[in-house]
Amino acid sequence: MARLGLETHVIDRAVVERTARRFAEAGIVLPTFAELADPTRIAPSVREALAKVDPDVPHPLNLFRVHWWNAPDRRTLAAVPGHIVLGRALTGVAAPIVVALGNRFPMIRAHKVLAAYGCLVPRLVTGQFDPAAHRAIWPSTGNYCRGGVAISRILGCHGVAVLPAGMSEERFKWLDAWVAAPSDIVRTPGTESNVKEIYDECGRLDRTPENIIFNQFCEFGNHLAHYHCTGRALEAIFESLRAQDRELSLRAFVSATGSAGTIGAGDYLKERTGALIAAVEAAECPTLLENGFGEHNIQGIGDKHVPYIHNVTNSDFAIAVSDASTDALGVLFGSPVGREYLVQRRGVPSALVELLPALGLSGICNVLAAIKLARYMRLGDKDVIATVATDDAAMYGSERDKATRRHWPAGFDTVAAAETWGRHLAATATDRMLELSRRDRDRIFNLGYFTWVEQQGVSVAEFESRRDQKFWRGLHGLTAEWDRLIGELNRMSGAAPRA
Repeated sequence: MARLGLETHVIDRAVVERTARRFAEAGIVLPTFAELADPTRIAPSVREALAKVDPDVPHPLNLFRVHWWNAPDRRTLAAVPGHIVLGRALTGVAAPIVVALGNRFPMIRAHKVLAAYGCLVPRLVTGQFDPAAHRAIWPSTGNYCRGGVAISRILGCHGVAVLPAGMSEERFKWLDAWVAAPSDIVRTPGTESNVKEIYDECGRLDRTPENIIFNQFCEFGNHLAHYHCTGRALEAIFESLRAQDRELSLRAFVSATGSAGTIGAGDYLKERTGALIAAVEAAECPTLLENGFGEHNIQGIGDKHVPYIHNVTNSDFAIAVSDASTDALGVLFGSPVGREYLVQRRGVPSALVELLPALGLSGICNVLAAIKLARYMRLGDKDVIATVATDDAAMYGSERDKATRRHWPAGFDTVAAAETWGRHLAATATDRMLELSRRDRDRIFNLGYFTWVEQQGVSVAEFESRRDQKFWRGLHGLTAEWDRLIGELNRMSGAAPRA
């Protein structure tokens, strides 16, 4: 159970007391999950102080920005979480596709900092992680380990990033500036598809007692942070749109599986609105669709396994998107020539085109999957599909350069933009997707056995318990217990803010 982050009581009181003293000296206060889900609950004194803090520095107050409600300046609160609405001019489908923007999160400009907070804090408040004695190991394909390093640095913890050596240059440049030493960046073989190699390295690191592995693929704090915080943010976005048009209906939530944290927001939305849940993967590695394998470059979505925290039996669709499309559209959306083509030749509003660099590779993947789903379901202009952009194009400049050299060695011009539009956006069809039956869900669920029982040592009983929706509903009260323990730790430290 400790491995999965499910405790709701103090395991080691001495560790909690040492942590409280450490936080008192550093002036660290932990926000509750309730505050991150609804930042208006944050004390006015904290919100006032935040306005003076740079969102990109390791300042303790930036913990109170680990939510979806940051305004474009990333210093103040927005009335509605940041989002863009993609219409027919760009997508070719009538259904509005609403994309929540992860680039407003602090420090890493990606929502994975929320997942990192959700995994580390339950261990802190229960005394399972000692900032003075332990090292926090953050296995990832890029953004989660950056979020883990950022949270670790704020809390005075020793954070170590574990990620494939072939990830984007921008990820490593950021890590170089934030880790305590170069040895705190552990490069594993391969690229986005090589999650098993990350697990193997973590298995080696786990043999050292002071190393604590925060495996986002099996930490339920990841799932619950997104269930409560991302789910509520998406609900608020939809309600803001519905206030303008009462006929709108939230029909689906689309999310690349990745670590399966973000897709937990779909559970929240399904409970409240009946929205269907679509799990997305790379066509080059069709694990969910075909029990398949392969290599791809949709950085941030992982594959070749089924994450432990993926509520598979609550998913309704599996959809595959090709990295040829995400790479090409990354160039189209990220280049002046491409954006000019969209405005001048396709009639996409210029204000929307200027926002497209807010979509990183996985965000583009989610949008393409949403288009496929809208076509398959024959959705109309009152049927909303919600999704997220984990990060933005800033993390992928080097990848755009690689794609340009590979596919357009003479340069990306208007003709190339037109070809890209036609091949990778206008031609988006309903191939490589599956509406999941009970048998399909069981097949995908069963795939997880080989990773979690055979390789990672989870008991068969623990593994099987996740097949039943009662298990997942039973998790939802954990954050309230963690919030109670956060409050206790804040009071012990004496650093809790005044209301």
